[in-house]
Amino acid sequence: MAGKAPESLAFSGLSYYSGAVNERVIIVGGGVVGLCCAYYLSQEGREVLVLEREQEQGDNCSRENAGMIVPSHFTPLAAPGVVTQGLKWLLDAESPFYVRPRLSLDLARWGLSFISCANSRHVTASAGLLRDLQLASRELFKDLSSHFDFGLQRRGLLMLCESSDFLKEEEELAGKAQELGLRVEVCDPDRLRELDPGVEMNAQGGIWYEQDCHLNPGEFLNGLKEKLTAGGGELRYGCKVRGVGDGIVELERGERIHGAEIVVAGGAWTSGLARSLGTRVPLQGGKGYSMTLQNPGALPQLCSLLGEAKVAITPIGDSLRVAGTMEICGEDLSINERRVQGIIKAACRVFPDLRQEEFEGVRRWSGLRPCSPDGLPYLGRVEGREKVLVASGHAMLGLSLGPVTGKLVSEIVAGRAPTIPVEQLAVDRFA
Repeated sequence: MAGKAPESLAFSGLSYYSGAVNERVIIVGGGVVGLCCAYYLSQEGREVLVLEREQEQGDNCSRENAGMIVPSHFTPLAAPGVVTQGLKWLLDAESPFYVRPRLSLDLARWGLSFISCANSRHVTASAGLLRDLQLASRELFKDLSSHFDFGLQRRGLLMLCESSDFLKEEEELAGKAQELGLRVEVCDPDRLRELDPGVEMNAQGGIWYEQDCHLNPGEFLNGLKEKLTAGGGELRYGCKVRGVGDGIVELERGERIHGAEIVVAGGAWTSGLARSLGTRVPLQGGKGYSMTLQNPGALPQLCSLLGEAKVAITPIGDSLRVAGTMEICGEDLSINERRVQGIIKAACRVFPDLRQEEFEGVRRWSGLRPCSPDGLPYLGRVEGREKVLVASGHAMLGLSLGPVTGKLVSEIVAGRAPTIPVEQLAVDRFA
């Protein structure tokens, strides 16, 4: 700053000379969370620069996901019964969950932390916070939809249950949702047909989460970019970051970029960047797949989740996106066709007007969700670093929680108390 002596700071084993520091905020990561951070920071009048590792329109985890906004998802990934069910699924090559065995100390530590968090106490402690974040984000989506079009549909979500036993489990969860103040309805098959009369569904019943929404995630990203650049923000693609320090980002190609603040929103790659900050932010990439049918045999009007198979079905205009699986696999984006076939079979089973032949030749997309051990995001400043924040670890909720994450980050950067307390999301909670 003007009037102060320049300082020399160590970074990645090297030193650099820091003179005047401008007010620019650098966001590492151009997925939905990074772009939402950039958008709301720009609304605060801050100059922003987004660094994205992929080329423009790259296959980050945001562009071709299921496009759901889900206040219904108030239960973190680490929950009772998940470990036992996960072990059973490991024996099924087409199951919705898989952990790829590999020699990895990070994976072992992550797994032990996940197991320790998968209890009812953690779920109870997290439910209110996740509800508040989801509902606040939903309101921000509504506001954003008045500024640019991304196909926001506020029709709710159907949790479809193929068996009566699973329906009973979901009814119990619906009761907890009602206790949290969410608008929920338990539906028999007749009620499901009333809610979405244009499509046949093979289900014993389901739960209608009225406040859930869906949208076109690609159009949402495009809209954020257009608003950001129109307001003077900058996006750079093909920028793989090697390390982060207070007020500086170092790219793999050797370039160093300075800013007043750094926001690390690197998705599944955040954990490695955190090491350069001297802290531990455990994350594992959770691979998911999607396919988009342009002329589907069935086109529901509501988005839905196939409960037993964990498959998401989302109408996007005249197309249908079918997505699913959670493969804990590091940074591997390769396609496992057996897992894909599990998604297709489940979709065709519940929506009989869909045929397996429709999926032949359809592009298989894969993306890595950044999964924390306790199923909660990391959001806030890094301890001991005055100029660095982390916004990552949203797992399947990156799109849904994108706007509220960006809003909270902008509040923290501005020096204000965040409108939703984020202590439970502390970046160093596993350090």
